[in-house]
Amino acid sequence: MSSRRSEALAFSLVTGINHAMARLVDIWDNIGIMEEQRVERMETVKKHIEGLLNDMITEEEALKLRIRANIITFKKQLDTLCLEMSMDPYKMEEGLTVLQIEKNLRLRVEVLTKEKGERLKELHGLQQQDKELCVELCVTPYYIPTGSMPSCTQLQELREHIQTLSEEKKSRAKVFSGLREDIRKLMEEMGHEPETSLEKESVGHDEDVFLLTHENIKALKLLLSQMEVKKESLTNTLAELKERSMCLWNRLDALEQDCNVFQESVMGTLSDQITQWQGELDRLTDLQKTRLEDVIDKVRQELVAFWDKCNMGPEQREPFNAHFCDNNVTEELLALHDAALLKVKNYYDQVKPFLEALQRWEKCWALFQDFEKKANDPNRFSNRGGALLKEAKEKVKVQKMLPKLEEELKKGVEAWEKDQGSAFLVQGQRVMTYISSQWEEYKQQRGKEKSERAALQTSKKGEMTTPFKTPTKRAHGGINGPTPNKIRKPFFQKTPSQLTRVRSSSTFISVPSSKPLSQVQMQKMRPLESSSSQRTPLLECNSTERKQPVEISYSDFASALFKKTSDSVFNSTEKDPTF
Repeated sequence: MSSRRSEALAFSLVTGINHAMARLVDIWDNIGIMEEQRVERMETVKKHIEGLLNDMITEEEALKLRIRANIITFKKQLDTLCLEMSMDPYKMEEGLTVLQIEKNLRLRVEVLTKEKGERLKELHGLQQQDKELCVELCVTPYYIPTGSMPSCTQLQELREHIQTLSEEKKSRAKVFSGLREDIRKLMEEMGHEPETSLEKESVGHDEDVFLLTHENIKALKLLLSQMEVKKESLTNTLAELKERSMCLWNRLDALEQDCNVFQESVMGTLSDQITQWQGELDRLTDLQKTRLEDVIDKVRQELVAFWDKCNMGPEQREPFNAHFCDNNVTEELLALHDAALLKVKNYYDQVKPFLEALQRWEKCWALFQDFEKKANDPNRFSNRGGALLKEAKEKVKVQKMLPKLEEELKKGVEAWEKDQGSAFLVQGQRVMTYISSQWEEYKQQRGKEKSERAALQTSKKGEMTTPFKTPTKRAHGGINGPTPNKIRKPFFQKTPSQLTRVRSSSTFISVPSSKPLSQVQMQKMRPLESSSSQRTPLLECNSTERKQPVEISYSDFASALFKKTSDSVFNSTEKDPTF
């Protein structure tokens, strides 16, 4: 049936070409193309069709050669895989076409390659298990030549070998004897005497007293866990007794030598040590009762120290003031102080990271204020040791660190407050309110200093201004000379306060400033100052209020200097040029 379809397609192809040629002849007749031109056009059509068919034939021939080459390659790969995997050679079916043979060989190679990878993967896992078991049990591993492909039989034998080792490991008595040894050591450390029959049999030296059953192993594991819990409880009790005794030593001003002697004398099991520390604690408690007033004073000092560490304000200390100021010394009063001290210690342990972060912020804040004070000192420009550049770098570093610390502190405190359900206060304020108040206080101080400087400049201006006097007539025949008011005024004989920085491009030059600013000019500058003061406190660390230098060009400065120095007489009443 398929051959008939191909023949029909070939016949239709020939018919189509004939119809196409007939159509072309009709078109040429209508156009009026001559016979010679028709022959040329038909030759072109013929060449085109023949070239297309030749190209197709070439491609199909190349495909045929490629399929035969693939068949040879797949046969070699298949033979190698069968040999490696200890399998029978692959036999081809009879009567298959070249294309079918290539397909069957390719699929078989893919299947065997996949199976080879799975075998190697399984071999690696089994060898790893075998190696671990053999190391633990000190036996010889199952031998498979390195780099060889295991057969199905070898893999099955390896699985059985691992199963045998696993069962052997489970049957060993090492786990059982280890449990007994651990229980024995714990009882010796605690000074615990066996009470139940299980405890007595566990610490005994008879190895055959127990049957190696899962129930007995579970019972020993349970006993071991009970001993561990009891040891942990005794250890915590001993640590608590030590802490309480040391606290009483500090309160009672005990000699350090006596304390060391007692600690060195404490020996024995945990139970013995607890008994000795309990006796010392009882002795110190009795001694404390006879010196309640001194002890309470010590507790109050420690309490105040922790209040200060936690930055607690008066509002937070107020609830305990009644007991803090109580002069009726009793054991109940001491107990209240101890409870308050324990509470504030626990609070300190919780907020210690925030307190440390706040201390870092306050340190940077102090550095920032110090740098701002130095920025207003004109004498710092006389430095020649590179300290000014170093100071500028440190200032930039501090300005970057301040907002970073504030953000870190804000996030940490908010998370803690959400978790604890209470506020973290600094001197009775929320931490960000406290920081904002520091910025606001700094801002007010800057404004106050600026007002004082403006008032000082106004007063200096009034002192420097002299009233104009009409010159009096000289005596007849007097010597003609310069008027008293006309004196030589050197260009650079100015006070440091009259010098201002002049910027030309990126270079700053010190030149004489013009006369003091008038009231109108000062009023024009005030809106700029008020606009910068409206910024948030956290932004003012990067843009502090400073006077802007007067901008002139270097050519203006040079021409003014030349004009001044070229005059033979300087007129003191002449105004200096304003840059």
